[in-house]
Amino acid sequence: MKTNWKLFIILLIASIFGTIAVFPYTLTLEWNVLQNLQVPLYVFLTGQIIQTTIMFAVVILIGLFLAKKVGLGLPILEGWLEGKEVKSYLKSILGISIGLGILAGILITGLDYLFSFAGATINVAQASVNPPVWQGFLASFYGGINEEILLRLFLMTLLVWIFFKIKKTSEGKPTKTGVWLAIILAAVFFGIGHLPAVMTITSLTPLVVVRTIILNAAGGIIFGWLYWKKGLESAMISHFSADIVLHVIVPFLVLM
Repeated sequence: MKTNWKLFIILLIASIFGTIAVFPYTLTLEWNVLQNLQVPLYVFLTGQIIQTTIMFAVVILIGLFLAKKVGLGLPILEGWLEGKEVKSYLKSILGISIGLGILAGILITGLDYLFSFAGATINVAQASVNPPVWQGFLASFYGGINEEILLRLFLMTLLVWIFFKIKKTSEGKPTKTGVWLAIILAAVFFGIGHLPAVMTITSLTPLVVVRTIILNAAGGIIFGWLYWKKGLESAMISHFSADIVLHVIVPFLVLM
């Protein structure tokens, strides 16, 4: 099965853009730590770009290869590269993608409030550091592009393929159970992946662990379903919309 190299290059360039776009946001949050670097900042950032480019080249390659085997993919970009008319399909997914993204952002904000009310507030030293709204906007591209490539195109696709190898339908397709397990596991792994960062700023009580996993997994389940049913572009649009709520709208409302 041939790899779509044009699609590979588009996704790789997009992932590099997402990596650079999030720099202002992360530099603001981690400025105190970065001041103690043993190398110039530009060297550190260049190393980050190179490291990220290599990592995403690998995960994109694997993701595209396995996605074809289990019926997942990027219908808009694939269709566009094949010269097909894709505007109508793009229009058909915009509403549900943006709508579910906004819903995910509101859901995560509400769950965060409930956990804080229950005593799972994370008192971080960086709490007084509030990146400007424009930085939150740029950071949203990283969530919509990079995290979806990593978590949906790579991880979820890999899990679907593993479950597909274990059991498939009579038509030779992944089972719904296998796909749902992949959606949930990818979302949970995303939440677990945040625990080391949380551990550096607060004690990992059971409630804090549950909070971290649930808040990060809530949107992942929605984005995973969209990837399955509508394509990766839909999940990207939805994730970007959710991050706009979390990193732009909510901070803006708090400052008012």
